[in-house]
Amino acid sequence: MKRQFLLSISILITTITFAQPRSVTELSTGWKFAKGINDQAYQTEFNDKNWQTVSVPHDWAIYGPFNKNTDKQVVAILQNGEQEATEKTGRTGALPFIGQGWYRNSFDLSDFKPGKKVVILFEGAMSEPKVYVNGRKVGEWNYGYNYFYFDITNDIKAGKNVLAVNLTNLGQSSRWYPGAGLYRKVSLIVKNQESIDQWGTFITTPHISSDFAKVSIKTRVSGANLQLRTFIVNAAGDTVAHDRTQTRFGKEFDQNLSVPRPQLWSPESPYLYKAVTRLYQGSELKDETTTRFGIREISFKPESGFSLNGKVRKFKGVCLHHDLGPLGAAVNIAALRRQLQILKDMGCDAVRSSHNMPSLEQLELCDEMGFMFLAETFDEWAKPKVKNGYARFFNTDAEKDVVNLVHATRNHPSIVMWSSGNEVPDQNGSEGAKRAKWLQDIFHREDPTRPVTVGMDQVKATMASGFGSVLDVPGLNYRTHLYEDAYKQFPQGFILGSETASTVSSRGVYKFPVVKGINKTYPDQQSSSYDLEYCSWSNLPEDDFILQDTKPWVIGEFVWTGFDYLGEPTPYNKLPSRSSYFGMVDLAGIPKDRYYLYRSRWNTTDNTLHILPHWNWPGREGQTTPVFVYTNFDSAELFINGKSMGVRKKNDSSPQSRYRLMWMDVKYEPGTVKVVAYDKNGKAAAEQSVVTPGKPHRLVLEPDRTQISADGKDISFVTVSVVDEKGNPCPTVNEQLSFKVSGSGKFRAACNGDATSLEQFHLPTMKLFSGKLVVLVQADTKPGDIKLTVEGKGLKEGEVKLVSK
Repeated sequence: MKRQFLLSISILITTITFAQPRSVTELSTGWKFAKGINDQAYQTEFNDKNWQTVSVPHDWAIYGPFNKNTDKQVVAILQNGEQEATEKTGRTGALPFIGQGWYRNSFDLSDFKPGKKVVILFEGAMSEPKVYVNGRKVGEWNYGYNYFYFDITNDIKAGKNVLAVNLTNLGQSSRWYPGAGLYRKVSLIVKNQESIDQWGTFITTPHISSDFAKVSIKTRVSGANLQLRTFIVNAAGDTVAHDRTQTRFGKEFDQNLSVPRPQLWSPESPYLYKAVTRLYQGSELKDETTTRFGIREISFKPESGFSLNGKVRKFKGVCLHHDLGPLGAAVNIAALRRQLQILKDMGCDAVRSSHNMPSLEQLELCDEMGFMFLAETFDEWAKPKVKNGYARFFNTDAEKDVVNLVHATRNHPSIVMWSSGNEVPDQNGSEGAKRAKWLQDIFHREDPTRPVTVGMDQVKATMASGFGSVLDVPGLNYRTHLYEDAYKQFPQGFILGSETASTVSSRGVYKFPVVKGINKTYPDQQSSSYDLEYCSWSNLPEDDFILQDTKPWVIGEFVWTGFDYLGEPTPYNKLPSRSSYFGMVDLAGIPKDRYYLYRSRWNTTDNTLHILPHWNWPGREGQTTPVFVYTNFDSAELFINGKSMGVRKKNDSSPQSRYRLMWMDVKYEPGTVKVVAYDKNGKAAAEQSVVTPGKPHRLVLEPDRTQISADGKDISFVTVSVVDEKGNPCPTVNEQLSFKVSGSGKFRAACNGDATSLEQFHLPTMKLFSGKLVVLVQADTKPGDIKLTVEGKGLKEGEVKLVSK
């Protein structure tokens, strides 16, 4: 049977060679995939000639179609305060993630010799993966968000080897779109038996001064009679410290090196060093690894709160789910980098991975680009939120899942905190407090340098049970009215807004009259972008701003959310809504109005002056159409067709007036809206205008990058807009467009940011939403020119040229 299985595989074979003591090969191409084949069928059916050929990372469910019967749930969402169960048809995105999937690949180890060790590393597999090598099961792992590896030395042979992975996704296993498949990297590591263990290096910086930094490096190894040499290299490539040692403590070398005049890591200056570690047996080099790290100091103290490198600061953070919009859960560096660039321009300096373990690519980018990171583990502990969630595995798997998270990621300077859970039902009672302490102790054992938090929504219960007092950092999800009580009750002397706001909006959609609304719904299943609508458990941004501005013991916030994500379409929870409304940026990566409210507060280097709403309201002539301005300036004057509507200054008359400039009584008339902002001396410092457009005329294409890498993975994100003959944006056009890519690239996906759109992302056609959408153009592996052409009925086509190198 095993022989038949091996002979029937006819796919691309990756050849591994051993020029160095260690080789790491990403298994990205040559995969065969099939859905719906169960374990028993795998044992008897080996012909995969009709299977789909895919590359990994891969999310099988993102290609759709959307369907209201996919994971339809009749449930009361307790986190939302619901008491009665109702039907939910978009909670997990209405995409076909449920079921079993099989992946197969082959690799060639023709040069394999006795004395080598082979490890297979998975950075994320959704979910419950079972791994087979040459027909034998070598291991399994339950948690779809975790990184794991198996030593397969005894299961491989010189020559051709076959890797197979079975994945099982159950319905009612998630509260959002989880994705499906091998959605993160798979790597094959070949090294000597005498080698550095997987994730065996741990770097800390226990002492930092202007003269030197003490860098402590612990290295776990396998083998006897070994010597370790370590070199610290700065960003310019110069060796600034080195050490050699033969002294081991059990399996671990412990080195302390002095780096002179250290450059410190921070969001403003994300300086990175490398530790090059070489393992010798006698004079023979047995293994070598390179580990990036940063030199930085963190502290959390009563009253003063959080400090980085000795300077008190407050987190200007966002929560992010793991999906990448039209790409689904499949990791893509270009998409992650674009997300972070958009957040950086907003002034954001921190990210919380919600509510799952982050990808290694995301952490690497945060190291490079300068984002502090709150790395989270679980959305469930022992008490379930959904029928088939992580609670099934908590008692048996939680410790090893935490250990893998810490070991795989602890050298990233961006990580400044761990989170062991989010809104877990275990917050009630003494058992929950014991679980919180147990998990926190595991984090401390594996990494004594960082504190641990939990996102708590049952704040009164955590005050009564002692749950909140156990934590290093008490994190409050919303509940702004309980901040004072929690501060007095908890002993830590500070509070973190671990999840804040949950304001909802649809980009470019405005509802009248303009009033605050809780759980407000509309027939079109959109939310107003006047940014005054929020959920029953949450609040408006100003409530958090005031706490941070007036309470030194509030150490910052992580806003729910930075970007919209698939699933959790609150407040509707039914199709056609299939993605969230919480983001400051929509699912396509286009900023909403609320983005500029936060930018006016967070971005302290660039001016912000943003007007809402758009000014194209046929039929509203003479009706009240309020104008809001989000700006870092304290005052501004509004003009409608040259007539002054008066000067507004930020003031304390209402929470909104402290951070927004609002003209509530403006009557709509077509023409030009102009705002002039004034500096502290009363002088005009900036101006911005919005005009009523003419007839839609042509399409404008704006790529985020015109040059991309010819690696088969890189992506240019092209924003498509409609303008009139004068170039004025047409914000209400929802025309159907079609896309064509030629040359050394391909059409990858499109997204319009509409939470109610059921168009499939991978098809080369989509409707505009509020006059915009984004097209993803992916590079081939062959360098050359790429052309994207976009067409729409009655519009002059748009074209943009890109190049892949």
